[in-house]
Amino acid sequence: MSNINGKAYGMTAITPVPKLQTWKVRLFLEGLSVIKPLETDLAQLSFIHFARWIIIPADGFPQVSDFQPRERLEYDYVLFMSNFNGTWDQYIDAFGAVLGHGLAGIWGTSINYPVHGTITPIKAYIDNVQFATDYYFSAYPGATATDTQNARIVQDAFDEISSLAEHLTPEQFQETYLQFVLKVQAHLGQTGPTELCFN
Repeated sequence: MSNINGKAYGMTAITPVPKLQTWKVRLFLEGLSVIKPLETDLAQLSFIHFARWIIIPADGFPQVSDFQPRERLEYDYVLFMSNFNGTWDQYIDAFGAVLGHGLAGIWGTSINYPVHGTITPIKAYIDNVQFATDYYFSAYPGATATDTQNARIVQDAFDEISSLAEHLTPEQFQETYLQFVLKVQAHLGQTGPTELCFN
């Protein structure tokens, strides 16, 4: 599975959308960034490193040179890219559960999307339009999004105790260090490869 790098899984999918339906996808995507409840729902998906949608108009594909014939495509296309932790099944399940009709909002106008289907045909559809992501950027391949958030909490607490340590008596330092440990203990984790379960 070339899509897996450390704890991160990369997903790329491209779907054709009838030109007269593209406005619905654009409206839904704009709503994600404007409607606060949807923004809050997305924040719950803390295992997602990022998710990005790009709408490519039928006449928007590049023409590298004058010798290359211009594309004459029947559909616009929605390009979806994401990096996340966990398995592909967990990702699709959680995305569908948190955003409710989010999957239909994004892909519902795409050609052959099972609009009234249960999650199983929807997963089959996404699997068919997804292609291998051989290369993608991962700043911390051995860490999850939660690992990096926890690391910042530990670093901030460590910086705080470091700035105080020089001015404390041994007794004061002992108490300050104990408070530091209590503060960060829930944020200490393990980075590195993880075994993914695909059941």
